[in-house]
Amino acid sequence: MSLLLRQASRSNSIIACARTASTMASSRYLDGPQDAATLETPKNLSAKQKEALSAAIRIDQAGEIAANWIYKGQYAVLSSDPKTGTIVQEMWDQEKKHLAVMDKLQIQHDARPTALTEVAKIAGFGLGFATALMGKEAAMACTEAVETVIGEHYDDQLRDLELMEPLHISIPLLRDVIREFRDDELEHLNTAVYHHSQRAPHHALLTTIVEGGCQIAIQLCKRF
Repeated sequence: MSLLLRQASRSNSIIACARTASTMASSRYLDGPQDAATLETPKNLSAKQKEALSAAIRIDQAGEIAANWIYKGQYAVLSSDPKTGTIVQEMWDQEKKHLAVMDKLQIQHDARPTALTEVAKIAGFGLGFATALMGKEAAMACTEAVETVIGEHYDDQLRDLELMEPLHISIPLLRDVIREFRDDELEHLNTAVYHHSQRAPHHALLTTIVEGGCQIAIQLCKRF
């Protein structure tokens, strides 16, 4: 096994251990118990803090919509490959869970959803479908690029929300959810590398384009 593959495998093990404490965070929204942390939103935020919280949830919800449609596009092409189709389906199932939780967070915190939902669906499906047509390695390269950007974005959000933690019980739970989802996304990244994303034709160009598109999408959803 190459050094890169050993590193990816080891990273998955580290992530699995590190996220144990926050693994149940999303389950609070899906399975209960329901309480102030899952039902209420802070009332004592400044206008700037309120907008920052709303923007964070709006971007994350839009991102999960796009991720679902990326995997839907990939699965439409790769479902006939038992091994790769199963991998894509497993990652897609996690994204479905993420979106279900983000939908609840959007309602809880009365965050304005993005006006670009339909764009996110179409662009996501197109990206997933097109990269899968290029081959399973290109589909994994797409996942690698997307999850690299999303992992960094979640890290930024965790830092931004830290100062709000003392203001309401819902914020520490929100940070735990984001931390859990970040670790899921990094696991997807490692899975993509393990399954030869870097063997994709024109890997550097492909991942640079996808990463750039993700960065633009984050900024657009922050505003609209």
